[in-house]
Amino acid sequence: MAVLTIEDVSKKFAETEIIKHLNLQVNEGEFVSILGPSGSGKSTLFSLIGGILTPDSGAIMLQGEKINSKTGSISYMPQSPSLLPWRTVLQNVLLSQELRGPKDEKKAEEMIEKAGLGAYIHAYPDELSGGMKQRVSFIRALLSPQPLILLDEPFSALDELTRLDMQKWLLSIWEENRRTVLFITHNLEEALFLSDRIIILSSKPAEVVADYKIPFKRPRAEELFLENEFLEWKREIYHKIKEVME
Repeated sequence: MAVLTIEDVSKKFAETEIIKHLNLQVNEGEFVSILGPSGSGKSTLFSLIGGILTPDSGAIMLQGEKINSKTGSISYMPQSPSLLPWRTVLQNVLLSQELRGPKDEKKAEEMIEKAGLGAYIHAYPDELSGGMKQRVSFIRALLSPQPLILLDEPFSALDELTRLDMQKWLLSIWEENRRTVLFITHNLEEALFLSDRIIILSSKPAEVVADYKIPFKRPRAEELFLENEFLEWKREIYHKIKEVME
């Protein structure tokens, strides 16, 4: 069943076309990554889905309901953790439930414990490392009642080892919940490791130029990075992105 359907959506700023006749579908329980050149409109697309921007034409449908210009319909995790410094880890995690209801404090505590943050449940953000803050931010998104989570390069500011740890942790948590995720990244290996599908966008104005179904079985381990099939997929998608940029 389609959770998100984008039908013939276009958006321009002044005379510059950012997105043109874009069509995209994300099905229930899918983890879909979006790759494309810098400035190709990926973040603009997220702003359209989140209702911050209004498309010039076309429709954005969430579970069959048109949500053009409608805020609060999706859960969003930005590049920075965006935790409130005066709230504890638990209070930050519960924020989305407080806004949308109902609040499930027991579930939140269980998720914090599974994230390895049990000792920090009453700590404040300035007491956490970058990776720990991202875990809190993701748990908050995961516990939100909305049917779709948008992740906008959430690991881009982390060092390589922390980033890999976060990818593995995210997959382990996602496997248990199977929430529907649309994920922006510039990291090809990250997209291959995490995703069921990878969408390639063209340069501005953005449109979908490729939609790859990733065949790797789940659950996935980091040994996947060294397998020949993984490297073959990496080469194919790399050349597609390079072709788009030329």
